[in-house]
Amino acid sequence: MKDGFVKVAAASPSIRVADTDYNAEKILDCIRDADDRGVNVLVFPELCITGCTCRDLFQHDVLLAGARQALMHILHETVGIDMLIFVGLPVELGSHVYSCAAAICNGYLLGLVPRENTKGTPFTPAGDVLRSIEVDGMFSAVFSRNVLFEHAKLHNFCIAAELGDDISSPLSPSVSHALAGATVIVRMASFPETFTSSVRAGQCMISDSSRLSGALILAAPGRGESTTDHAYSGLCMIAEDGQILAQQEDSESLLVTEVDVSRLMHLRRMSGAFGENRNAYTTVIWGSELKETVLERPIPRHPHLPACEADLPAYCDRQIDIQVSGLVKRMEYAKLDHCVVGISGGVDSTLAVMISALAVKRLGLPATNVIAVTMPCFGTSSRTKNNAVIVAEQWGCDVRIIDISKSVYQHFDDIGHARDDYSVAFENAQARMRTMVLLDLANKVNGLNVGTEDLSEYIDGWCTYNGDHTSNYDVNIGVTKTQVRAAVSHLAATTDNAILKAALYDVLDCPVSPELLPIHDDLIEQKSEESVGSYSLQDFFTYQVLINGFSPRKTIRLAEAAFGDEFSREELVRWLKSWCSRLFSQQFKRSCLMDGPSVGAFSVSPRTGFRMPSDAESALFLQDLESLEDSLFPGDTREY
Repeated sequence: MKDGFVKVAAASPSIRVADTDYNAEKILDCIRDADDRGVNVLVFPELCITGCTCRDLFQHDVLLAGARQALMHILHETVGIDMLIFVGLPVELGSHVYSCAAAICNGYLLGLVPRENTKGTPFTPAGDVLRSIEVDGMFSAVFSRNVLFEHAKLHNFCIAAELGDDISSPLSPSVSHALAGATVIVRMASFPETFTSSVRAGQCMISDSSRLSGALILAAPGRGESTTDHAYSGLCMIAEDGQILAQQEDSESLLVTEVDVSRLMHLRRMSGAFGENRNAYTTVIWGSELKETVLERPIPRHPHLPACEADLPAYCDRQIDIQVSGLVKRMEYAKLDHCVVGISGGVDSTLAVMISALAVKRLGLPATNVIAVTMPCFGTSSRTKNNAVIVAEQWGCDVRIIDISKSVYQHFDDIGHARDDYSVAFENAQARMRTMVLLDLANKVNGLNVGTEDLSEYIDGWCTYNGDHTSNYDVNIGVTKTQVRAAVSHLAATTDNAILKAALYDVLDCPVSPELLPIHDDLIEQKSEESVGSYSLQDFFTYQVLINGFSPRKTIRLAEAAFGDEFSREELVRWLKSWCSRLFSQQFKRSCLMDGPSVGAFSVSPRTGFRMPSDAESALFLQDLESLEDSLFPGDTREY
């Protein structure tokens, strides 16, 4: 349970209809297996102790007594097992029989959660009555639909249950459960297998887990059920916040994965819509100590991109369409007919010039209305300059080469800066000179200076204030470096132009560089990732710390799982300390960003995105990493 990860499981053992002794042993086999694997919550289907297809036998004393005895046996055999287990059985109270989820932990019966929607079944609707009942005169338990099972040590780990047709009712109990604070909802199903059952269940799990910012664990009946009228597949499924984490059918094995309850709580804090009706629920405390959770779920290296590679082309098309649409609208509103783009041969400006070309095409304007300007100076290599020109020319743009060396030297003389002083003023003067050229040229041609800086560079502040930081409209402002690279790679893979394809792949192969310091032998020497770290790492940090709200320590743990041996612990800590320092020290640049379209749900727009003071301190974030740090990392300085 460290870092909010809890191991959950669903099981659908092959039972025998109405053979409660046999079924109890099958259930116990699954429980022991789950205990060996460190599972915290285990879910079985509705009525798994008896089978859900017993029909009128549910009213018979013999079956009801057998179900009670089986439950007692399971309770006795689970003493010492610190796991919350949900098993289904029929429970009689006076003249009524209810379909219930029995919540068990460490040999105790914590509660019975009855089903409400019982139409077409022999069971009685539960109603809203809260009562305490005894089972065989031995166990006293809460009997109510509105029960939360909260872990004693991890309060965000709060579970509620729903059964049968309650799952698919218009006002599913899961909504009320989530609003009351349940981060994990168990779904003990009883639906049969049909041609579309697994697809519909998956759609429902994706939609509900996203809408409720929660985790859902589904267990449906398996092959042991009666086939008089239906067949049963034993579908098990686990979802978290709109994503299916694990799924299986026709299997006797456990379905096991981890859900992240701290991430779910962060999402709920951001929405502010949960925890409003906690008083309508009874809370039952379970569990003793926090367990170490071994991660089995995959941690993607590139969380800003689709997990499935097959989904990447459609994703890139959608991203590009959003960028183009934003630029088209701005040009139409401002009554402008030209795009002016500074091209360097880097991946960001390459994407920006192609977005501009697609935008003018959508507006019915000629491709030459995109003015692509390369402005070589002291650090420009022929490789990047040539790539920039080739890409722009192949899209039909008006390519202009403006050497800014003389202007920059004149500026150095004007401000009294030595020409061989390669300090930050030497670098930033070039960036600001390029921005002045682009903005003035845009004014001259009734155009828009299209910015090229991406989200990753704004987060780490790897840009010159009022230099490449500034434009009339930035089409890359809402996409990370990994997303930019994915889009350029997609455009390279789908073009029939061999010259363009080769240039784009060479752009992708070039190291990221601002090209502001003098070079030797026409080689790229100034490499951004040597100063700020791998952009794959930076984008990973952004996703975990800013989007998921994770601590730096937890982020290091996930980075080690995602990247394996690619980075050492020392390297990960070093670059995360750098990222945290720059996140705070460079906020002043994000406080006055340009307009531009957000592609994902996260942005750093000072109007609608992630916002913080420009003079906040990073101390708490850095302290969180101190015990992991193997060597001191030199502090960063503000770059104006």
